[in-house]
Amino acid sequence: MVNRRGIGALSTVTALAFSVALVAAQKKDEKKQTDAQKKEIQDVVRFVDGVATGQPAPNDLGLAWMREDFLKATGNKQYIPFTVTYDASKVSGPTVSLYWRVVAKDASPTAAAAPAPDSKDKDKKDDKKPAPRFAYEDLNTINVATDKSAPARVSRSFTVAGGTYDVYVVLKEATSQQKNAPPPKMSLIKQTVTVPDFWNADLSTSSVIVAQRIEPLNAPLSPNEQAERPYALGMMEITPAFDMKFSKKAELSTFMLIYNPKTDAMNKPDVTVEYNFYQKPAGAPEKFFNKTNPQALNATTLPPQFDMAQGHQLQTGQAVPLASFPDGDYRLEIKVTDKLANKTLTRDINFTVLAG
Repeated sequence: MVNRRGIGALSTVTALAFSVALVAAQKKDEKKQTDAQKKEIQDVVRFVDGVATGQPAPNDLGLAWMREDFLKATGNKQYIPFTVTYDASKVSGPTVSLYWRVVAKDASPTAAAAPAPDSKDKDKKDDKKPAPRFAYEDLNTINVATDKSAPARVSRSFTVAGGTYDVYVVLKEATSQQKNAPPPKMSLIKQTVTVPDFWNADLSTSSVIVAQRIEPLNAPLSPNEQAERPYALGMMEITPAFDMKFSKKAELSTFMLIYNPKTDAMNKPDVTVEYNFYQKPAGAPEKFFNKTNPQALNATTLPPQFDMAQGHQLQTGQAVPLASFPDGDYRLEIKVTDKLANKTLTRDINFTVLAG
């Protein structure tokens, strides 16, 4: 068996703080916004509206979708941190606007909200069009990465119910106030995302996040900090590994939350997690390589105060040194068995170990 170290079999209540929606943020900060800032927001929204109805979508800044992850949030919703990349060498100024809009696949990308039931009252003004209603939208101003040699990454998040959505992401340079200045460079991409529903009785898991590192936090982040660091979960922060190629000096570190296991009379689960590694030789069937010791999550191994009825989340993870792995391609199979419910599921991670 390969040597490994656990990276946390348990977390207590993991409180996820979420960034506020754009409409709420606009109302909250309306007095702080300059006329130029308000116009910037309006320009971006109009731009997305136009693309959503068929206008061409430029990509002057090399914007690209990189990844998304799924975790359980509150209020029957899921929390989706996502990452995009862009070419910082193509940006003229020190900052850019980042806007994202999440639209259910069965809804119009620019559809207005339905009128309220009493909107026909003569006492109410009917000359104002209702604001567009989307599953989620937000806008930030971000500092452009100083390293121009590689694609720059930006991570943000949104919260939605389970379902399939189109995510529109815009990156836009600030509009110059100088006369005869060239138009600002802009990029828009659309990514379709299918969000699982973790709010049912089915055994399930979050995305398996392969971590570059996992660090404890001294205190939960503020909402503004959380918006910029969406992989901070409660009292820890994950830096995801975006490249699944590792040297022999590295470790393969994984993080995952287990949802909806059956519990005993003390609200504790009885779950076993197995980590099995398979080699994938070129042009040949994969073969079993090695495994770690099974991880038991039950009344004996969990802290006495652990109580799933109180919202405590069942966390699993391993950090496996790769020194003994011959170079080549691998599949990690994570097998989760709920002994009380007699249910099993598996999650897979493909990765490569490099020679040298």
